[in-house]
Amino acid sequence: MAGKHGLGRGLSALIRDTPVERPPVAAPLEYPQVEIARIRPNPWQPRRVFTKEALEELTASIREHGVLEPLIVRKAEDGYELIAGERRWRAAQEAGLAQVPVRVIEADDQKALELALVENLQRADLNVIEEAEGYQVLADKFGLTQDEISHRVNKARASVANALRLLGLPKEIKQFIAEGLLSSGHAKVLLGTGTEAQQCQLAERTIKDGLSVRDLERIVEQARSVPRKRRESKNDMPPDHLTYLTNRLHQHFGTSVHVQPCRTLANGRKIKGSVQIDYYSNDELSRVLELLGLSEQA
Repeated sequence: MAGKHGLGRGLSALIRDTPVERPPVAAPLEYPQVEIARIRPNPWQPRRVFTKEALEELTASIREHGVLEPLIVRKAEDGYELIAGERRWRAAQEAGLAQVPVRVIEADDQKALELALVENLQRADLNVIEEAEGYQVLADKFGLTQDEISHRVNKARASVANALRLLGLPKEIKQFIAEGLLSSGHAKVLLGTGTEAQQCQLAERTIKDGLSVRDLERIVEQARSVPRKRRESKNDMPPDHLTYLTNRLHQHFGTSVHVQPCRTLANGRKIKGSVQIDYYSNDELSRVLELLGLSEQA
C-alpha cells in the first residue's frame, strides 16, 4: 500500500526515541531469548481479529524456521508486556516454542499504543475499525488531537478523520467490517444514508447480493432522487362556496375570474390563495379597474 514506506520510518523513529535494553547474550543470537510464559499480551493492542488461516500459516513457518523477527516488549512486574508482535507470540505458543527472541524497550502506555498501531498499520494487519479504535484511545485517554495522531502514526490527517467517522456506524455494521464482509468504501457510503435501521438494511443487502461500492452508491443515490410525497393539505374554503363566489365575481366583472383558495398543511402552515381576473384588451382592463374603484390616472 502507498503508506507502507512512511509507516516503516514511523515505527523506527518511535523506537529510536526510546532507550533499548540489550542484555549480554551468547552468540549467535542478536536478541535475548525470553520464556513465552513470562510475556503477557498488550492491553493496548489495537488488533482484535486474528484470522485462523493466517495464524496457522505463521505457526507452520515458525515450526520450520523459528521466530525470525524479535517481539517488541517492555518490562513488567512479573516479566514482560508485549508492545508489538502479538501474532508471532500466539503462533509461537501454538508451535510449542518455550522461548522467543525479544527487543526490550522503555515505553509508557501512550508510547506502547503508538508503537502497536504503527507496527500493525505497517503490516496492513488492522481493519479500519481496529485502526479507528486505536486512534480514539489516543484521543480520549491521552488527549491527542487528530493532527497529533496523524503525526505520531505517520498517516494523513484526512485518513485519521475518515477512520474515526466510521465509529459512528451501528455496532452491527462495524462487526461486518471487522469480519471483512464490508469494505471501508462500503462503510463510507453507508455513513451518508439516513437512520441506523436504513444503514443496517443496506449493509445486509450489500453482503447478501455481493454489491460493489459503486453498486451501493447507485442505490443510495436513487433513494435520494425519489420524489418526496406531497404534504397533505386542505382548502380553507368549501367547494360549494368556492363555486358560488367564482360565479358572483364572473357576473360582477363580466369576465372569467379564477379563485385559488388558501390551504392549510398537515403541520398547520398556511399556503396563500389567489384571485385572477382575465381581460382581453386595454379597454376591458379599464372597465375592470373602474369596477374596483381604481383609475388608470396616476
